[in-house]
Amino acid sequence: MTTDPSTASPGSPGYSGSKQQIVTRLRRAEGQVRGIQRMVEDDVYCIDVLTQVSAATKALETVALQLLEDHLAHCVAEAAREGGAVADAKIAEASAAIARLVRS
Repeated sequence: MTTDPSTASPGSPGYSGSKQQIVTRLRRAEGQVRGIQRMVEDDVYCIDVLTQVSAATKALETVALQLLEDHLAHCVAEAAREGGAVADAKIAEASAAIARLVRS
């Protein structure tokens, strides 16, 4: 899933190199969520709905990990090359994002 961080130019999002892949994954997750909604509307058995919720959650976690990987490889690495307060801020920002992902 790793993308080449050199494909993202300075000032562009770190995910620029994998944007299409991320959009495709998000569309797939959107379809899963719509399917879950239909299941609930159709009174499908609880465990079957929960199974699909789990699959949709996993799909979004995969997107989140890709975005985090791209952010670290591009945005944080670029800030680390600059050093100083910029690097400290990006590392703190990345640490907070990782903490949010772990708690979710």
